[in-house]
Amino acid sequence: MEYRKLGKTGLSVSALGLGCAALGGVYGELPEAEAERALHTALDEGINYLDTAPLYAVTRSETVVGKALRGISRDRYYISSKVGRYDVDDSDFSYERVSSGLDATLKRLGCGYLDLVILHDIEYVPLETVLNEGLRALHDARQKGKVRFIGASGLPMRIYPAILAKAELDAVISYAHYTLQNAALETTLPLLETHDLGVINASPLALGLLTRQGPQEWHLGSDLLKQKCREAAAWCHSQGVDIADLGMRFALSNPRIHSTLTGARTAEEVLRNVRCVAQPPDPELVAGVRAILTPVLNHTWPSGRAEYQ
Repeated sequence: MEYRKLGKTGLSVSALGLGCAALGGVYGELPEAEAERALHTALDEGINYLDTAPLYAVTRSETVVGKALRGISRDRYYISSKVGRYDVDDSDFSYERVSSGLDATLKRLGCGYLDLVILHDIEYVPLETVLNEGLRALHDARQKGKVRFIGASGLPMRIYPAILAKAELDAVISYAHYTLQNAALETTLPLLETHDLGVINASPLALGLLTRQGPQEWHLGSDLLKQKCREAAAWCHSQGVDIADLGMRFALSNPRIHSTLTGARTAEEVLRNVRCVAQPPDPELVAGVRAILTPVLNHTWPSGRAEYQ
């Protein structure tokens, strides 16, 4: 496993992190025993960064992860979870909800404290609420030893200059913006590096777009985006390559990104992802995929308030 410093936090995190949404059943029902085996395999393979959220399967991910971590020494992993978004239509960054939500997360996880807590999908509420209520609650939680470092996440790239103009953070989680199809995170990296932030890339396969089976029905990408990704996946298959492996190698090969979070439903999927670490992608295959995706390169989908679109 390769390890990288997570910005000014000083944490040495695995280049490949385990996103735990799938362990809660977001991508289909999963027996808890299978989820536990996947998480334990990740730890055994040197993955030391785990990420979850109350949003994922409406707290089930956190519950499953908490059970799987019982008996695991706390010094074997770093863990992040999130506050502010609790269901598809439930975003609340008020001081009281963030404080109580964090306490509930810690109870479900049973990990004592979070290494990193994330203001989750901040594009859904006015920025002043995030800053004056949610961030203030997290600063108070840090004073009480409940969290070590604080960050923010969301889909639109415009959220990062907006919040960094008014607040100091330790890390960000950007998702679906450093992939074979959308590498827009590159344009924001200089700003993040100016603040010496930990940079975490989630969803390197664009929430299932860059897989042979394709995304779940709830995926918000356009029909054209989904069509072109299907074509790219089929072309990779014709070349004897799985587009998911190529996409993982592409995302993991950028040293300016400190950790790439991806989910895994089984131990076998974990091992497959681990094999992509320190394995640069074939540049000709990358070029071939991006040529097919030319009509939809850097296309995304709406998320949150109008000012971020």
